[in-house]
Amino acid sequence: MQNTINIKDVNDIVIRFSGDSGDGMQLTGTIFSNLSAIFGNEIATFPDYPAEIRAPQGTLSGVSGFQVHLGNKIYNSGDLCDVLVAMNPAALKVNAKHLKSDSVIIIDTDSFQKRDLEKALFKTEDPFTELGLTSQQIISVPITGLTKDSLEGTDLDMKSRTRSKNMFALGLVCWLFNRPLDVANHMLSAKFAKKPALVEANLKVLADGFNYGHNTDTTISSYRVETVNVEKGYYLDVNGNTATAYGLIAAAENAGRQLFLGSYPITPATDILHELVKFKQLGVKAIQVEDEIAGVCTAIGASFTGSLAATSTSGPGLALKSEAIGLAVMAELPLVVIDVQRGGPSTGLPTKTEQTDLRQALYGRNGESPIVVMAAATPTDCFDMAYWASKIALEHITPAILLTDGYIANGASAWRIPDIEKYPTIVPHDQTRVDENEWRSALRDNKTYARYWAAAGTPGYTHRIGGLEKDYDSGAISTDSANHQRMVDTRQAKIDKIADYIPQLELVGGEDSDLLVVGWGGTYGHLREAVEKMNEAGHKIALAHFRFISPLPKNTAAILGKFKNIVVAEQNNGQFAGYLTEKIPGLKISRYNKVEGQPFSIHELIDAFTKKLEE
Repeated sequence: MQNTINIKDVNDIVIRFSGDSGDGMQLTGTIFSNLSAIFGNEIATFPDYPAEIRAPQGTLSGVSGFQVHLGNKIYNSGDLCDVLVAMNPAALKVNAKHLKSDSVIIIDTDSFQKRDLEKALFKTEDPFTELGLTSQQIISVPITGLTKDSLEGTDLDMKSRTRSKNMFALGLVCWLFNRPLDVANHMLSAKFAKKPALVEANLKVLADGFNYGHNTDTTISSYRVETVNVEKGYYLDVNGNTATAYGLIAAAENAGRQLFLGSYPITPATDILHELVKFKQLGVKAIQVEDEIAGVCTAIGASFTGSLAATSTSGPGLALKSEAIGLAVMAELPLVVIDVQRGGPSTGLPTKTEQTDLRQALYGRNGESPIVVMAAATPTDCFDMAYWASKIALEHITPAILLTDGYIANGASAWRIPDIEKYPTIVPHDQTRVDENEWRSALRDNKTYARYWAAAGTPGYTHRIGGLEKDYDSGAISTDSANHQRMVDTRQAKIDKIADYIPQLELVGGEDSDLLVVGWGGTYGHLREAVEKMNEAGHKIALAHFRFISPLPKNTAAILGKFKNIVVAEQNNGQFAGYLTEKIPGLKISRYNKVEGQPFSIHELIDAFTKKLEE
């Protein structure tokens, strides 16, 4: 007998795949999100990795998850889940707090035996009642056993058969959302192309999972998710790290400079290095060096020789790079530093997300060391901001720090490959603008205060620069006190002047709103959705979200000055809020801060903003 399905039409849906690190939940979630994008849904994903490389199987610390938010008008990876696939009791326990009251839970009953419950620290043999999950719809399926049966008679060993259970779960979810398997079959065939036996096994298990759902006698709720008419073009499902790499490549191509990345592996930034090494045909040089300091120093050397130079890292690595970044400030060399923020301090929470490196980026060097600081707002925005960071570095001859974070670096969205001709041109501020008879390393543009950049060894433009203070006019080493003051002021003025060349701050909502929410960086999607939901409920709330931080957009004070009630929401203890009050004297703001290693939740933001309105 076939099942009875109550179909719900919804604008959006949140699905979370969860299990042990070895259960293949990242692959399962990725395939399903790609399927959804192809069938006309906007998507945003959030891979949630455990901090331990290989925690004991079935334990709470080893739970790995992949969340996908799909539908129409998607800003983030979602809040509470409509569907949870829990491959073991630990996955159920860790994710119970993320479930809606009417959600659907798919479990592998073969992994919910007494021993499995004990590993997840359950006190009873009824995990659902123990967790208070009494209103959810449970689909109990012996996934592991059915997967083994599906592959009976194949040449695969028992371990390999068991590992295919994630494809059975994917087949169930495809049935639940009425997703044809053709595209999934193509993806699996491409992924395991060199292993025909695995391709055949995974395709069979996937189909069997789909058919099991279709033919099982049960009554559940299913979902029909609204699709969107997207702009025609070529699309990729990219995460923030990949988009960052592409932004650097595009900037180098536009500027006519070779791209160089000197980097040392560090979670969650390593994928930028992994992506760039694939593009040797475009002249990209990406080098894995022995440590973080070597990474930034090789990049500085590449900048001195005329390349678009970059280095990628996370918070601990940014701390190690600080002295060399100060050298780039003093030598006035273009340099792009990408900091993919993670939980700290020290090694902290390597696989979790925070916004706690802002003060380090702004001030984490000795001396008066002003620098450009920017922040990407979404996974796809990482492309634009990497491009902008490169443009500013090359045109204003300065280091620029681009802050992303673990959430948007690992999270993915559908990205339309842009027409690069529509992006602003990049014209390096180099020696071609001055006559070699007038050349000296200290020569500056009176409009931007940027010195002219000449690649080392260029005939007629030979020079020497370094970390010691220089005479304003000649560029020779100087210890004169009045000259030092002038150079300190000039370096700051150069950064301040960049405000004339960056986009203005945009306001989402009306200037007559009762509350202005202020955010920066990767919290954009959650703040935007919270603000829109509150406005739909009848409130009057606006959002000002910052991508350019140092310098701030020129209209910052004018926009913020229009509001009497301002709340700055960020995933730290108030770093950006303090920076704003420092830059805009007299600004009165309140703060909403949360530092849990996880993205904001929409319902908590709405509760906090509602309280601000009531106050």
